[in-house]
Amino acid sequence: MTSNSSLQIGPYKLSSPFVLAPMAGVTDAPFRRICRRFGAGMTTSEMTTADTSLWQTPKSRHRLDLDLDAEPVAVQIAGSEPEQLAIAAQACVARGAQIIDINMGCPAKKVLKKAAGSALLRNEKLVAEILSTVVGAVDVPVTLKYRTGWDREHRNAVQIGKIAEDAGVLSLAIHGRTRADRYKGNAEYETIARVKENVSIPVIANGDITTVKKSLEVLRLTNADGLMIGRGAQGRPWVFRELHAAYDSSAETTQLEKNDLRDIMLGHLDELHRFYGETTGVRVARKHLTWYCENLENAGEYRHQVVRVDSASEQIRLTKQFFSGMDQRGTEKKEQEDRTHVQIQ
Repeated sequence: MTSNSSLQIGPYKLSSPFVLAPMAGVTDAPFRRICRRFGAGMTTSEMTTADTSLWQTPKSRHRLDLDLDAEPVAVQIAGSEPEQLAIAAQACVARGAQIIDINMGCPAKKVLKKAAGSALLRNEKLVAEILSTVVGAVDVPVTLKYRTGWDREHRNAVQIGKIAEDAGVLSLAIHGRTRADRYKGNAEYETIARVKENVSIPVIANGDITTVKKSLEVLRLTNADGLMIGRGAQGRPWVFRELHAAYDSSAETTQLEKNDLRDIMLGHLDELHRFYGETTGVRVARKHLTWYCENLENAGEYRHQVVRVDSASEQIRLTKQFFSGMDQRGTEKKEQEDRTHVQIQ
């Protein structure tokens, strides 16, 4: 497999089979832009409620800040009422969305309370009604993100996949855990492989894909058409470039040096501060900085300080200060481990 992707969703042939998972509170517009710069084949907006009456809140406005400069423009919506979801899908298309993704995978309690997200997996009839209603309401591709089932005793991903294909859904992204598993334990890929065997639309595997080595394994185990990277991209948006280099022998393998990492983090901080405004931007930046630090050597003291300051200028100053004292070759641990693996391959 090379990064000349054969993954196609409706009329959109993706530039890469490696796509960014929509993650509420993580994959905002600034983060999506960074991941695309490193080669993500598609990025999808954060999960947004299908209740359009709530779209005027600051949180929803930020989540509906669409990437109109990056085709395809994909938006994920969540809800449990077919007509409400259809209206929300139409509203997203009116704003510029080119793909509508339906969330049936979120295990969060506040989503489950509304019988949305992965709670829908218990009601296959409602799943069919939702998907056919949304597909019929818009002229753009509809996709589905879901889990392998409600719990391990009720894995129904194959049935849901068939229902989705019959309804006109054009691709599936499957997280290899049940709702009951949440994010605990290890993702399993046998169920994803069975879905792939039983449908003719593209299947994208998701769950625990954190290294190049693991991505090779998941593709082998599932025969999936693509991979969806979630937590593996947190603090490490260049993972998409690593994957590209692993799958395309003609791709140039570019080692990240001290200055590259510094510029990525400073650029991310600047975009967050601009996007949210200083107060919220500084707060949102703290979690991203924490994730970056997990991939940096000797970053304990820097992390301790940078997540406690309250101004954009201090976050930037501390980041510059940290990198000015870093050894040029002591850059980033996980990337070095993966690069070694790629070379062995």
